[in-house]
Amino acid sequence: MSKTYVLDTNVLLHSPHALFTFSEHTIVIPEVVLEELDRFKSESNDRGANSREVSRIIDQLRARGNLVEGVPLNDDGGVLRIAINHLETPMPTHWDRFKADNRILQVCRGLAQEGREVVLVSRDTNMRVKADILDIAAEDFRNEKVAKIEDQYTGRADVCADAETIRRFNSDIAQCLAVEDVRIYDAATQAMVTPVLTTNQFLHIRSRDDDRTSALGRFDGEKIIRLKYQDHNPFGVTPRNIGQIFMQESLLLSAEEAPLVIIKGPAGTAKTFYSLAVGLHRFMDCRPRDYHHLLICRPNVPMDEDLGYLPGSEQEKIDPYMRAVRDNLFTLMSGHSMTESKEIEQVEDTVQMLFDKRVIQTEALAYQRGRSLQRYWMILDEMQNSTPRQAKGVITRPGVGTKIILLGDPEQIDHPFLDSRTNGLVYASEKMKGSRFCFQVALTYDECERSPLAAEAAIRL
Repeated sequence: MSKTYVLDTNVLLHSPHALFTFSEHTIVIPEVVLEELDRFKSESNDRGANSREVSRIIDQLRARGNLVEGVPLNDDGGVLRIAINHLETPMPTHWDRFKADNRILQVCRGLAQEGREVVLVSRDTNMRVKADILDIAAEDFRNEKVAKIEDQYTGRADVCADAETIRRFNSDIAQCLAVEDVRIYDAATQAMVTPVLTTNQFLHIRSRDDDRTSALGRFDGEKIIRLKYQDHNPFGVTPRNIGQIFMQESLLLSAEEAPLVIIKGPAGTAKTFYSLAVGLHRFMDCRPRDYHHLLICRPNVPMDEDLGYLPGSEQEKIDPYMRAVRDNLFTLMSGHSMTESKEIEQVEDTVQMLFDKRVIQTEALAYQRGRSLQRYWMILDEMQNSTPRQAKGVITRPGVGTKIILLGDPEQIDHPFLDSRTNGLVYASEKMKGSRFCFQVALTYDECERSPLAAEAAIRL
């Protein structure tokens, strides 16, 4: 049965093409939504860009007929209507009838009284609560929402095999394993079964009969292969746990083998630190150089929305948001043994030189639109604060020889309109799962190496 979906403004501002995601159903846009879209169209941020895109789409649909009566959206029978009526539909007397949210709810109630099966689609929690007061069905926009955080792809799995198979895999005798050589426990059947693996998934292979025997590998889409860089120490950094070994493997693979790397994990798991270490190793220690530029971007909410209003040059505006990068570079250049102030000043000067000579460049994420990046080592930090549209925008930027690294903690989100299921980091992770161009690693709380306090706080707070 066809339903009538009434779209809130925030849905269209989040996803301009949401109009085309409801198949055979009727989409209703109250005229007050158009007024709100018009209010945002002059903004220079993503919200403004999305507002203008929605207006262009609706303007193009005018050619198909009368928007008030309804125009076809697709071949499935979907229809778009602009609602200008239901002004006399009764509402709670103490509600402000001129408020945009209440006007949208009034349209929903009027359509329901006509006998339609109405569903309000809104990303605003309070709006959905008010809809419930009026006995109107309401739901969040789910088209760009991924699985719950505990069900999201981690890029790694624990499997088991017999000790002799693992010893052969670790030696030069066996270069690879078949998927049938390993097993995983199936809770449904309570039996050991052959696992279903994802291309580029990392594996910790444990022995069924010898706790001291194990191996690390990767499923390349056909077979399980050994890691190429397990024993490397890029820029003097040594991996301290299995998650960091998997991360190191992803980062050290060439841009041709692994052009996109997505690393998720709690604070203190060395995501940014390791990405900088490998980038500097590839830029400074390898000849010929693998990459011509090291670029770091962060989608901090104030930076992307209000950057143009801050005083100073572009670089001066960005610098305060890049202090975490400087902290990691200082640790990379110094280690933890320095005590003399002269030594500390020398390291600080070295870090500053990296920026002065543009060995490391920092830019706002918003400035990456329209670029074509050739031979860049591009670190996109704190991507849990990006939108799916921003994530798509930067992942489609790379040219020949560019490697893009997305970093972030899906549980530490500062963006007011994103959560652990709708941010750009997890959206990219779930959509790129299984791509031969994408390598992913999710680090765990017990792999936090910053300090015992940082590990404890990540779990408790």
